[in-house]
Amino acid sequence: MEEQARKPRGTGRRLRGAVANYLGTAIVTGEIAPGERLSGEVANAEALDVSRSAYREAVQVLTAKGLVESRPKAGTRVLPRSRWNLLDPEVLAWAFAKEPDMNVVRDLFELRAIVEPAAARLAAERREKADVKAMRDALAAMRRFTLATEPGRIADREFHDAILRATRNDALVALSAGIGAAVNWTTQYKQRARALPRDPVPDHIRVADAIAAGDVEAADKAMRVLVEMAFDDTRAAMVRD
Repeated sequence: MEEQARKPRGTGRRLRGAVANYLGTAIVTGEIAPGERLSGEVANAEALDVSRSAYREAVQVLTAKGLVESRPKAGTRVLPRSRWNLLDPEVLAWAFAKEPDMNVVRDLFELRAIVEPAAARLAAERREKADVKAMRDALAAMRRFTLATEPGRIADREFHDAILRATRNDALVALSAGIGAAVNWTTQYKQRARALPRDPVPDHIRVADAIAAGDVEAADKAMRVLVEMAFDDTRAAMVRD
């Protein structure tokens, strides 16, 4: 693969991050396909106008995220998408830096459709007053700022995080960063070209009300509808673009 003449500049950690961001975005958006071999260390370092050590460190970042694999004599190759850590917030940022792969979007929403309704059920069973307050506070911020703003999207992530924490299940809580990143980037993408087609806050209110009331079935159903509607909105945005 011949790198383009894009040249990240900076020093130290910032330079390594710029190179990782450039290559990671190219891989996750499909510009560099799975199975394709990256050019040699020397050639890529020169093309990107960075030191060999900075390029090497950037490849190590990609390796840790499951995007590439380096072997002696075989060089560095892009791994199949099934090996990628798609819930890594940085990988998700790369996926949505340009036009996202529909398969990635589908996979994220299928994961959410499996995890979040079940989490809402557990939250309805196990929530405490502090959990309900966290959800209500997040909803208030979402209404105040709207999802068209960064503060509003932060509140959206905090809402979903509060639900996962209310499950009292550490394995589910461990998914909060990935779920939050998926929520954030798909929400931003949906309004990249135009305003959101509808206000999703009422969907969130129905989830919170069901959890607060301890209604397991209603919480499950409300969250399922929320995720399905969000997926529909995202697909519609991709069709328009």
